[in-house]
Amino acid sequence: MTDFTYSVDADGVATITWDVPGKSMNVMSREGFALVSGMVDKALADPAVKGIIVTSGKDTFAGGMDLNVLASIREKAGKEPAQALFDFTMSGHHILRKLERAGMDPKSLKGGKPVVCAIPGTSAGIGTEVALACHRRIMADNPKAKIGLPEILVGLFPGGGGTTRFSRMVGAMAAAPVLLEGKMLDAKKAKAAGLIDEVVAPEDLLKRAKEWVLSATDAEIVKPWDQKGFKMPGGAPYHPAGFMTFVGANAMVHGKTQGVYPAAKALLAAVYEGALVPFDTALKIEARWFTNVLMNPSSSAMIRSLFLNKEALEKGANRPQVADQRVKKVGILGAGMMGAGIAYVSANAGIEVVLIDAAQEAADRGKAHSADLLDKGMKRGAVSQAKKDEVLGRITATTDYAKLEGCDLIVEAVFEDVKVKADVTAKAEAVIPATAIFATNTSTLPISELAKASKRPDEFIGIHFFSPVDKMNLVEIIKGKKTGEVAVAKALDFVRQIRKTPIVVNDARFFYANRCIIPYINEGIRMVAEGVEPALVENAAKLLGFPLGPLQLVDETSIDLGVKIAKATKAAMGDAYPDGAVDEVLFAMAGKGRMGRKANAGFYAYDEKGGRLGLWGELGANWPVSDDQPELTEVQHRLMMAQVLEAVRALEEGVLEDIREGDVGAILGWGFAPWSGGPFSWLDIIGADKAVAICDGLEKAHGARFAAPKLLRDLAAKGQTFYGRFGAGAKAA
Repeated sequence: MTDFTYSVDADGVATITWDVPGKSMNVMSREGFALVSGMVDKALADPAVKGIIVTSGKDTFAGGMDLNVLASIREKAGKEPAQALFDFTMSGHHILRKLERAGMDPKSLKGGKPVVCAIPGTSAGIGTEVALACHRRIMADNPKAKIGLPEILVGLFPGGGGTTRFSRMVGAMAAAPVLLEGKMLDAKKAKAAGLIDEVVAPEDLLKRAKEWVLSATDAEIVKPWDQKGFKMPGGAPYHPAGFMTFVGANAMVHGKTQGVYPAAKALLAAVYEGALVPFDTALKIEARWFTNVLMNPSSSAMIRSLFLNKEALEKGANRPQVADQRVKKVGILGAGMMGAGIAYVSANAGIEVVLIDAAQEAADRGKAHSADLLDKGMKRGAVSQAKKDEVLGRITATTDYAKLEGCDLIVEAVFEDVKVKADVTAKAEAVIPATAIFATNTSTLPISELAKASKRPDEFIGIHFFSPVDKMNLVEIIKGKKTGEVAVAKALDFVRQIRKTPIVVNDARFFYANRCIIPYINEGIRMVAEGVEPALVENAAKLLGFPLGPLQLVDETSIDLGVKIAKATKAAMGDAYPDGAVDEVLFAMAGKGRMGRKANAGFYAYDEKGGRLGLWGELGANWPVSDDQPELTEVQHRLMMAQVLEAVRALEEGVLEDIREGDVGAILGWGFAPWSGGPFSWLDIIGADKAVAICDGLEKAHGARFAAPKLLRDLAAKGQTFYGRFGAGAKAA
């Protein structure tokens, strides 16, 4: 079996069908490109062939390029990886250009064979770029299908001709949402955006494609850029209108990326420079910029973490080798914000849900949360009434623990109180099957301590969801000291069912995510206490690519929660507690009733509707701003190292067992500088020796919390990297 098959019908229409064996979605490989090239040659050389249909044998079209291919090309290229990547990219351009020109006479532009892309379902990346090279794109009206060029989201940009073709089709500004934001569009929106030409019923897709092939004229198969006198829609860079377009696009890119994402800048450069030259030269420019991005360590790190590592974790890279543990019926204890969110994602994934709370009104309110989310989906056209009824029909809202009978997984999501959690644990274990797994959703309480309330600690595990559950992709699974392999497998299989990304860590204070997030918040607050300008703190974080500065983040999570965590941590650590200076600010804010966004008052000021207006004007009156402000770089180093050193310590101490989980968890869990690939990737980018030097300077100026861990010093001394020493799936140091 091959990735592509070729056939010709009695009417002389050749069909190239993309159907990669063993995969739910087609991906392009090096061998696949070679097959396509040979089939195009065959069709163009055969006088009996009148035209070509490119389609898929699956209900989707394509998921893009196999990024493992790009990684292998670089690894096998020896001393010339850039040349190898450029040559590979250009070979793809040549194949798609051959498809696009379709045998037409280069001067008269006549005699070519029409090529249509029949798109049955979702198309992304190289799949969409193949479609753009065809003369016409017809897409099935499939409610689940979307099409786009989302490469920017994994640190790349469309380098298979998509950048050059689409920007020339619709102009730079109109192309921006697809190219620079990576938006995936449904069929009707894609037609309006110019990505496709027609939308037809799924059963008519191939019939309509064949009709078009047999009726197409020479003029209909000549692309605009191959016609004499072509002008860039919206104006070329030196045209008055085009000049303003590119000025605006440049401002938009820098406003959204803060200049730290190399792919966005490279994409804009490829469009700008390509617009000044003929089409084939523009493809070479695109290939050079694409190679530049592939060679950038930031893009390599993003691809590794957001594609390769993320995919590996979702497929169960660290799953124990036990029987299938997919969940059939889940009981959720607590119908508050977290419990209601877990109920929704579970029911939406086809799992029967029993949602329990102490009062029926509270349980019903938890179920209503699912109804509200489904209603929003209906307004967007993404959910039907039948789908809504089906999902809600899976949720039983009740106060009766007896209804937990038959559940194979319990997820407890009550208040962060050991006694309350122990009480519901006992009530649930009185009725659930002996084989059921009990999971506690907690962000801070030690799993091994909570497991003491269970009669079977080997079947007790932590599952830490992030809020809001329906939007946040990461789930942190925490193993207690006695947690067994079946419990781990059950948690992993459940997370996979609800289409989230799991990381598995060992039990320790704050686990992994909060262990790193809290020092980030605390360092920002500590700087405010020191007299650092609050705007400098916040903007330093945003210039590093963090979605939220530490002060905004604590407002979003709530200041009273920070106070609660601080008090509990101080009680547990006693004299070793290191954050007294932070507490002075945090407790003072709470004392003033400034509890964060939920109170419309925190480090930021808010309007009556909760809209953020800017930093609270009286911060300076309470914590005077010093005349002598630190350099931006120092502030950034403090914010970065506060987090990454905790990640290294978590690896040292065995809380993390796999650095892939450390990187993926950081990006998905709290938005750690995605351009860096995560804390371990960032340390590898700057080098362990430089990281140690930064730590030494910060430790001297600001204290022992910045002391370089032994593991980091060891890597620096040996000239090693984290991925070089530990690689994929390595255990803790």
